[in-house]
Amino acid sequence: MEPAEVLRRLESREEGLSAEEAARLLERYGKNMLQEVKPKSLLAKFIEQFKNVMIFILLVAAVLSGILGEWTDTVIILLVVVLNAVLGVIQENKAEQALEALKSMSSPQARVRRGAQVTEIKSEELVPGDIVLLEAGNVVPADLRLLEAASLKTEEAALTGESLPSEKRSQALEGSDLVIGDRTNMAYMSSSVTYGRGVGVVTATGMNTEVGRIAGFISEAENEVTPLQKKLDELGKYFTFIILGVCVVIFVIGWLEGRELLDMLLTSISLAVAAIPEGLPAIVTIILALGVQRMAKRKAIIRKLPAVETLGSTEIICSDKTGTLTLNKMTVEKLYVDGEIVEADSKLNETPDGGLLLQAMTLCNDSSIDEGKGTDGAKGAATEAGPGSGGATRSGKAIIGDPTETALVDYALSIGMDKRELEKRYPRVDELPFDSDRKLMTTIHRLENGIFRVLTKGAPDVLVSRCSHISIHGEIIPLTEEHIRSITASNKGMADEALRVLAFAYRDHEQQPAEPSPDATEQKLVFIGLSGMIDPPREEVRDAVAVCRRAGIRPVMITGDHRDTAAAIATRLGIIEDDKAVLTGSELDGISEEDFAARVADYSVYARVSPEHKVRIVKAWRQKGKIVAMTGDGVNDAPALKSADIGVGMGITGTDVAKGVSDMVLADDNFTTIVVAVEEGRKVYSNIRKAIQFLLSANLGEVLTLFIATLVGWRILEPIHILWINLVTDTLPALALGLEKADRDVMSKKPRQSGSSIFAGGVGISIIYQGLLEAALTLLVFYWAHTHYDEGVAVTMAFATLGLLQITHAFNVRSNTKSLFQIGLFSNRFMLGASVISGLLLVLVIIIPGLNGWFGVQHLSGLQWGIVCGAALAIVILVELVKLVVRISGRSRNWE
Repeated sequence: MEPAEVLRRLESREEGLSAEEAARLLERYGKNMLQEVKPKSLLAKFIEQFKNVMIFILLVAAVLSGILGEWTDTVIILLVVVLNAVLGVIQENKAEQALEALKSMSSPQARVRRGAQVTEIKSEELVPGDIVLLEAGNVVPADLRLLEAASLKTEEAALTGESLPSEKRSQALEGSDLVIGDRTNMAYMSSSVTYGRGVGVVTATGMNTEVGRIAGFISEAENEVTPLQKKLDELGKYFTFIILGVCVVIFVIGWLEGRELLDMLLTSISLAVAAIPEGLPAIVTIILALGVQRMAKRKAIIRKLPAVETLGSTEIICSDKTGTLTLNKMTVEKLYVDGEIVEADSKLNETPDGGLLLQAMTLCNDSSIDEGKGTDGAKGAATEAGPGSGGATRSGKAIIGDPTETALVDYALSIGMDKRELEKRYPRVDELPFDSDRKLMTTIHRLENGIFRVLTKGAPDVLVSRCSHISIHGEIIPLTEEHIRSITASNKGMADEALRVLAFAYRDHEQQPAEPSPDATEQKLVFIGLSGMIDPPREEVRDAVAVCRRAGIRPVMITGDHRDTAAAIATRLGIIEDDKAVLTGSELDGISEEDFAARVADYSVYARVSPEHKVRIVKAWRQKGKIVAMTGDGVNDAPALKSADIGVGMGITGTDVAKGVSDMVLADDNFTTIVVAVEEGRKVYSNIRKAIQFLLSANLGEVLTLFIATLVGWRILEPIHILWINLVTDTLPALALGLEKADRDVMSKKPRQSGSSIFAGGVGISIIYQGLLEAALTLLVFYWAHTHYDEGVAVTMAFATLGLLQITHAFNVRSNTKSLFQIGLFSNRFMLGASVISGLLLVLVIIIPGLNGWFGVQHLSGLQWGIVCGAALAIVILVELVKLVVRISGRSRNWE
């Protein structure tokens, strides 16, 4: 709409609303604030930790132990359950602060025109129809339709993902359904004004703004359980059926054989206790917590424990471009001078025209160098002026201003030309500010010899049309058609590489131009050269992308930038090979949900997208059953970060909103750290599977031992024996498995499928055959002892054998295919320590007088101990033989 039509629709006028109208509208629309979500209480979070089948089984185990009078065991199990819940609450208790962060981004004060008077009010009191005045440095307090725009630019990177400030205008736009980045006559809440001034009428406040809509997406996104949580719930259900089935079978067999019902009840309880891996939830939680600590040391900060495991199964990484894959800092990369293109690392100041080009780049420039500050001070400067407008530059100085202009000054500084010194030598005496219609900016400087120099920069096609001469190797010659073709071709070549190209020209006057105007001053100029700039990709990201591809992970770039820029950066990084894999937001709007879900794999780069598009992309991949990670740093990334399986926020450049909804935050904003995190996640998941395999094979061995012994009428182990083995000898070795080093080729394997069972890759088969071996060896020792000694010695030997078997078996589980001697017997010192401590705890209850009576065991002779230890070592030999067969048969890849 035209500005007059906008005012009419909003029932407003250029002199602003009256105080009475504003009060009435405030009551109608409410305050210009974002709604807050009531956080869960600590108690609610604590109770949620118990909504888990495995935890329920643990509580049943505690009750059963209490029935048996084993109150010590009951207390121990309850402590395990409570510890698990507390650890979960601590990790989850970093409450969602996304909406609070969004709210804090609003400007606290706004300059408005009410009743023809300009006044400052709290931004929360703004209403639709208010006339707001903007100038450089302001934060836009609400969504505005611009009525006036004088060289106005706003920084919208956090909202649109576009690295450069958006040039604003007040005229009506052509077309409909334009994406945010193309709505150049709008200024949006939370964006900042980097240049010029403007006047706008409020069109939306609070939750009706674009930022408010994002807040709505965040609150609507559902919190889903992670793959690991699903697998543990699956395990819990399996155990429930196993426990109930075995207990019923044993009870019925005993009842049919005429045994005492109380005796059979105790036997059934022993079996139930044997089947329950009491320490499993705590072990998994602790292994995850240890992974969190390791990742924090490597700059990946985990906010939620399950995110560690989810990272390990990541198949798609949807990454924001600006600040994540790129530096979020415009940088001069190529130059055209003396009729040829040169790299920016050339000594430009060593040639006459090069020095002249540097002078124009530096003086025809409104940015400034922050006096006395280096890289530390730069961070604050950058924050105020917007991303890309300051910060640690290649020259090491803090430069404040428009990102394009700061890039020019920074480049000049890096090769020895200081803007501050030049301005002292050649002071600015007049100027023609940049105007989006004429696409030029001109400054006039007094030289030391009294000559006045006009320096002009702007769009190459416009500036060349204003030039009559060109400077080549220090000589000024008439501009010919051949020169123009060379300039045009060079401009196109740089533009094809997604470089932002600016042209520079000058003209010397003996007297200062009086009241300069574009028609008089920006004519008959001498063309100097071109500069090509880009927000460059991070140097290390290309290698990280290559590692992702080797690991079977597909990187996908999502950005608010233009198609050509996105395609060029993605090609440099190795994400795509040609622009066929690029899709724009407007093109995406023309594709139905069903069609896009089927075609999502065709695209690896998305340009000019809005927050809704990002969520669509993430959801489309998830519909294909993929585990999706989404990286981002802006407000616009927040809904997609929360919709993804794992959201990865940027710790340095990231907004509080993005960090607030993320599962993981990168402390160094380095894409490579994601690869490190994925590697750590794969390692953690592998170690969790080892711990599960160890615990379940051990518990299966116990169940089979008791089941078979009961069938043949042996009284082999009491509930206290099983509990002692499970809570002592299992726990420490399982934790040591959690500290196992990652395989060297861990990032050369494809990610596991999200739907794959936790028992895949030989884990299920290993649990079964290793459990059978444990039961067989224990029963053999008991049978031999029962035929040679009394029942007390036989029970003690069975207890010692089963306990030591599990300790030595922990070494087997370190790999399902590689020999223990290939891995290195002493390569995991934690396993050695855990084995010694667990072995001592097992042996001490047998040899210490009084304690052995309490446990119902007795002293063993040297021969008896020899048989026990021989059986414990036998499982290592037997499993090594199985591994050898697996390797020889060529099935080792399927067992990893």
